[in-house]
Amino acid sequence: MMKPSLQLRIGQQLTMTPQLQQAIKLLLLPSVDLQAHVRETLETNVMLEAVDEADTLEIPAQVAPAARDAENFEEYAPLDGHSAIEPQEPPEIEIADEAWGEQTTGLSTTPWSGDDQSDDFSDAHENTLQEQLNQQLQFAKLSTVDLAIAHMITDAINDDGYLNDTLENIQASLLPEICASKADVERMLAVVHTLEPAGVGARNLGECIALQLQGNLGLKLSPRPSAAIRELAIRIALNHLSWVAEDQLLLLRRELRCNESDLSAALSLLRACHPRPGAAVNSVQAAYIIPDVFVRRTERGWVVEVNQSTVPRVRVNESYGELISRSPDHAMLRTQLQEARWLMRSLEIRNETLIKVARCIVERQSRFFERGEEAMLPLILKDVAEVVEMHESTISRVTTAKYMHTPRGVFEFRYFFSSHVGATDGTDMSSIAIRAKLKKLISHENPDSPCSDAKLAQILSREGIPVARRTVAKYREGMQIAPSNERKRAAARTS
Repeated sequence: MMKPSLQLRIGQQLTMTPQLQQAIKLLLLPSVDLQAHVRETLETNVMLEAVDEADTLEIPAQVAPAARDAENFEEYAPLDGHSAIEPQEPPEIEIADEAWGEQTTGLSTTPWSGDDQSDDFSDAHENTLQEQLNQQLQFAKLSTVDLAIAHMITDAINDDGYLNDTLENIQASLLPEICASKADVERMLAVVHTLEPAGVGARNLGECIALQLQGNLGLKLSPRPSAAIRELAIRIALNHLSWVAEDQLLLLRRELRCNESDLSAALSLLRACHPRPGAAVNSVQAAYIIPDVFVRRTERGWVVEVNQSTVPRVRVNESYGELISRSPDHAMLRTQLQEARWLMRSLEIRNETLIKVARCIVERQSRFFERGEEAMLPLILKDVAEVVEMHESTISRVTTAKYMHTPRGVFEFRYFFSSHVGATDGTDMSSIAIRAKLKKLISHENPDSPCSDAKLAQILSREGIPVARRTVAKYREGMQIAPSNERKRAAARTS
């Protein structure tokens, strides 16, 4: 029979405090999600308040040098007080980023704008299918009456691109302002059929597919179908789609008097058509990237600055905090005060970590900003973690869904990380730089005699970059570049 007993054991256990969990969560959030999280916290925590525009004051700014060369670098030392960073010499320099300890727990340079801030990065309105069709009709050089008939037809087209109403009803809808004949409506319907997307204005699936085939959709396929195959596909679309749906291929061959290979090619053309052409218009709302930091060139070198529009404009209500600290009651409010201070500290940690990592990346990849992708250096998370003295997992979180705006475009932090490829001179090259060289070689090749993957590998090897043919093929496919035989056929079609 087992008896209960007491035992003393010594051990170590890593426990994540609520503060650490919150800091890690905020570090991973993109700027838009961070703003939403702070808004939700503002609604539940009375100890937090948004900074009003009337309360904003000017705050000392700090210059953030990141990448610099020996000839354009001057040492920057921190000042006492608010941890602002200024050069040893006091020349006039434009604002780079602000001292976070001042702007979050104290007053802010700009107010919290709530939901209005997101409007700067989103479309208030996107063109519908009817609006796009009407815009195309403006360039068709139609008379006023014909344009009114065409607009009546486009109004009867549904979101899938099909004409819902009959020509007789459209003709009747024009009365009494316009007395149009059925032939006039049919003539304008033929004009609508020429608009983009191909197949729009069709009255059934067969007509929709036939319109797309008549618009030379088949010529975009490889190999190029013949005119006879395209005409065969149009006949199937207009008259025998039900047989195709029922898989009556033998009956279809007898009716059309064609062989098996021609029928197979015609069916391939049918499958390449879009059954709902209107659905492709504005099917996905445009997504906008909000950069977290800006990188710009100054006389002193490359400078990293925080995008102030992504910084939450909140602070702790210290007046409430002092009243609560002098009262033994209000345990719930004291808890909210502590949570508010944790949030401000977590936001401060997030901003400081973001700036450290951005500066390290810009300093390491300064050659990329000067000369382009071919000068990109290999970089992994461990390299940045050693410089900023943080764990690799922290660097992974801070580089996920974070973007920097540079003179060469907007890039995700992750873009600057790539694997190492050893060169013959003993140096390491970035896989991004090799892709850039590969793309340059293909762009300058003879279109009539494009380079194969093996030949491209030989050229790179002669330049001191030993890569295998399969590696070249992988990089080429990743850049969505066709193989040499397809590039040759494409060049022959365009010539």
